Parts: sequence; C-alpha cells; structure tokens
Amino acid sequence: MGDSPSPEEKLHLITRNLQVTILFADLHAYLDNMKAPWELLELRASYYENVIKAMLESIGVPLEKLKFVKGTDYQLSKEYTLDVYRLSSLVTQHDAKKAGAEVVKQVEHPLLSGLLYPGLQALDEEYLKADAQFGGVDQRKIFTFAEKYLPALGYSKRVHLMNPMVPGLTGSKMSSSEEDSKIDLLDRKEDVKKKLKKAFCEPGNVENNGVLSFIKHVLFPLKSEFVILRDEKWGGNKTYTAYSDLEKDFADEVVHPGDLKNSVEVSLNKLLDPIREKFNTPALQKLASTAYPDPSKQKPTAKGPAKNSEPEEVIPSRLDIRVGKVISVDKHPDADSLYVEKIDVGEAEPRTVVSGLVQFVPKEELQDRLVVVLCNLKPQKMRGVESQGMLLCASLEGVSRKVEPLDPPAGSAPGERVFVKGFEKGQPDEELKPKKKVFEKLQADFKISEECIAQWKQTNLMTKLGSISCKSLRGGNVS
Repeated sequence: MGDSPSPEEKLHLITRNLQVTILFADLHAYLDNMKAPWELLELRASYYENVIKAMLESIGVPLEKLKFVKGTDYQLSKEYTLDVYRLSSLVTQHDAKKAGAEVVKQVEHPLLSGLLYPGLQALDEEYLKADAQFGGVDQRKIFTFAEKYLPALGYSKRVHLMNPMVPGLTGSKMSSSEEDSKIDLLDRKEDVKKKLKKAFCEPGNVENNGVLSFIKHVLFPLKSEFVILRDEKWGGNKTYTAYSDLEKDFADEVVHPGDLKNSVEVSLNKLLDPIREKFNTPALQKLASTAYPDPSKQKPTAKGPAKNSEPEEVIPSRLDIRVGKVISVDKHPDADSLYVEKIDVGEAEPRTVVSGLVQFVPKEELQDRLVVVLCNLKPQKMRGVESQGMLLCASLEGVSRKVEPLDPPAGSAPGERVFVKGFEKGQPDEELKPKKKVFEKLQADFKISEECIAQWKQTNLMTKLGSISCKSLRGGNVS
C-alpha cells in the first residue's frame, strides 16, 4: 500500500479538476432597488465578462476552466420559478430581510424585490450545480440562509468560502455610489493618482485604512512582497516580505503616508496597464461607454433628466490631425513669447498658426521642419493674430519646463492624416466646439512613451508611414 498524498498533493489534485463559474447576477442587480436599469443588464454583463477576463489575464490566471453565466440564462425557467414560489412558502419576512441586511440596499420602505434576493442567491447554488460558493464576509447571512432553507427543498448544503472586505479609500465602506472610495479597473493613471492622493491615510493609523488594506489583501498576495519607494534621504526603497512588518512600520510612522500612496500607485498601475490596453479598442471602449453612460452627457427632457439617451463618443478620430511643413517663422509683433508660423497642411494656402515656443525652440529649428498640427480647432485670435490650428508638442514639467515639437515619420508629406491606431477610419469633426472640450478630454490620455512615441491610452499616434515621436521627453504630455 502506497503512501497517502501530502497536503500539497491533495491541493494539486483538487485545483487540477476545479471548475470556476462566475455568475453575473443581472436579475439580482435589478431586484436590489433597481441598481441596474433593465435595458442595460445585458450590456453590463458583457462589460464585466471582458473586464474580468482582462483582470485575470493581467495576473497570469488561465481562463480555460472558467465559465461565465448570466442569472437570466436560467432564472427565468419554469423549474427555477417554481422553486422560487416553493421557497417563498417557507421563508418568513423576518428571515428574508435579515439575510439581505448587509447586501441589499436598505431603505425606509423596502420593496418586495429586496426580500426575494436572498432566496434567489440560495437557489443559484443548486441550479449552477456548485459544490461551494465564494463571496465576501458581507454575504455570510445569505450563506446561513442557504444552509437553512435549501435542505427544506430537498437540496444539499454547500460549502461557503468568504474573503474579508477591503475598506474604501475614504475610510468608510467601499461603495459603487461613492466614486472616490474605490479604484475602477479602467481608471486612468490620472484618476488613480487623484483618488489615492485624497485617500484617508492618517500617519500611524492602521484602522479603516483603505490604502494599507489594499496592500494586504490585493497587492501583497500577488508577489508575497511589497516595495516602499522613497527618496534616499528618507532611507531609500525598502522591500517587505511580511505584511505585518509593513503595518508595524506604518503604525510607528517609519513609513510616511505619501510614500505608501506613491508605492501603491506604481504597483497598481502595473496591474491595470494590461487591462487598459485590452480595452483600448473601439469596440470595447464603446461597450464600456454604453454599459455605463455618463449621466452628465444625457439630454434632459420635459419630464426631467434623460436616462437612456446615447452618450456622445469622445474618441481620437474626431480630431483632424495632419502632417504640416513650416514655411516661415516670425516673432509675434505684440508678444515676445509667441511665434507666428505659416504651415503647409496640404491645402491650397498655408495656415497661420500661433505657438508659444519662443523660449523652448529656436526659430531656425522650426523653419522648413515637418510638424504635427491639430487643424479643426475653432480659429481664435492670439494677441490680434488669428491662429488656424495648434502645433502639437511633447512637454515635460519639472524644475524647468521642456517642450519639443512632435516629429512625423521620415518621408511624410504635408496634409497626411495623423491618427491613433484603431481609430483611423473615423471622420473628424468639421470644427471642434469649444464648449464640448473634445480635445481637452482626449488630451488627458495623450502621453509620450518610454520609447519617445506619442500615444493615446498607450496606443501609438501615427501616419501610414509609422509612429509620431519626439526627441527626448519620455513620460511627457502632448499639448
């Protein structure tokens, strides 16, 4: 008789045959005080399937044993519906309300739908043929409810696994309705920085500290270590291989909140970059914007704000960006910091463009140079001279600001279209309306890569001959 398997071998056998089902509880979301409008349920389920896959791939989790199921795929069947009625004949109002107390939104006059919610989640275990259900500790009362009532219907109890809940960045419970309490998987780097900067992280305070909790439950388990990044004058970088040591140093104020937040920002962006890249396609960006339309862009009606109008897409193809050649450069007659350039952008006559480059670029470096010009801004007078476009540059802030004009690929011709890869087929606006701030919204995601390539959301800005670049301003902005 051979030796019995070790605990590690047993775990390997279990995980090798483990199948994971992720339930998109679309019907539950509607029942929970209609958190999700009915007409958006399918879009949101598709959005979450794509973003969860991207998230798991970013940390190296294989997807072949993962299955995605929508609640409405089976919850509208005759058999499931009959079991809902059977369960409702057994469950008291008290038990249903108690079970959902930490999950279902609590209001003064609750709807009947909220009382149905725990029963549906219990029945899901049977209809998904699950051996175990996994959720946060806020689910424990529903899990207890399921263990009590499923056997009453002739179904078996399931195993229930729970993970701790990470506090929100604001110091209270993380909430989808409180934007600054959470980091979204598609948040831009600027959003991550802004939210972490505002996060509650009092020196020495380890209670309800969402930044520390995020390290403990999300970042630390991925690599079994966490690196605090800091200047040499404060001790330099320090690697922690035990979370308890980091927490102790923070409690003792050895680690400063600013260094903690900065280190989380860097680690978090490394995780989010592949997810952002995955969603950097027109199809997935449209899915994200239609599944979660921006309320501020929806048109009001006589009865109040519109809820379901199609949001206006703010995408790079709306910009008319072209290769230009500088024909002449002169100092502005009334402004020492401005040049007045004549630039050939492939039209019958050169355009007049006013640029604030005098202190950054010598006149002779602009003369006869190929440049990149945004051509569909509304013309505006700058110190009495009308500017008919914007010469796009890389800029880097620091002790002294540095600016370099963007360079088209060698061999480019005036008038050639400049586009973001993946958006080359879109039609530019005839003229960008100043009040809509289309360029300003897109500009926030134009950056210079480590290879000095101009990019929008990490996708190259280019012509048919290749990428738009700059000479040296890695990590800079485009303006």
